[in-house]
Amino acid sequence: MTCPRLVATDLDGTALRTDGTVSPRTAAAFARVEEVGGTLVFVTGRPPRWMHTVAGAVRHRGLAICANGALLYDLHTEEIVDSRLIDADVLEECVARLRRHVPGLRFSVEYEGGFAHESDYPLGRWDARELAYGRMAAMAALTSRPCAKLLAQHPSMDPDELHRGVLEIVGDIVTPTHSSGRALIEMSAYGVTKATALATFAEERGIKPAEVVAFGDMPNDLPMLTWAGTSYAMANAHPDVLAAVDHVTAANNDDGVAVVLETLF
Repeated sequence: MTCPRLVATDLDGTALRTDGTVSPRTAAAFARVEEVGGTLVFVTGRPPRWMHTVAGAVRHRGLAICANGALLYDLHTEEIVDSRLIDADVLEECVARLRRHVPGLRFSVEYEGGFAHESDYPLGRWDARELAYGRMAAMAALTSRPCAKLLAQHPSMDPDELHRGVLEIVGDIVTPTHSSGRALIEMSAYGVTKATALATFAEERGIKPAEVVAFGDMPNDLPMLTWAGTSYAMANAHPDVLAAVDHVTAANNDDGVAVVLETLF
């Protein structure tokens, strides 16, 4: 393809190495995109509070689409500049349905400025490190105000099986996906995906899908990869992603994104 106008990349499992760092080679490739006039956008399931290290690694340039499309985050100011949230009444209904049909689920909620979780919700490594941002709360409190993302974790189910079940139960009121390799479902407001946020971002700048190259590795990347004119999966990607893309590049730990960008730019 000709030099793309916009590069959209997922972070974890894609542009970042497994230890969560941006390699010097990848950072240099990102800088090159902007040096020649391209637009670089990180499109991630991460909440903004997990973006500080990434922002520093790319010298606080550009914007990030966070929480699977729910939040637009300015890496220069490290502030949220736009949001598409799940309304409180929808959140309450979603939890009620899932409680009835999938015993054993434990919930947490990502807000614009932090998160809250049930007492028995198993915290991941990032949540455990950043407890200053979070709090335990009863379910009624968790669903009392709009949020960017509702998370439901099951202790034993297969991730793909759980996703199919959640989609059937609440797919008419929220947009479920998954990205961690665990039985952890992430739900955004209905119709909100990485693709919808990226499409809005591109349209506002007069950029067409054919002028976009996108990179990803997990099912939450599929809408974005399908929308983009050119799509790459990492060699370490989920089987559904490998089956859906135009091209496959090297694994995240082998700087697969940089390998492609060095050729394009």
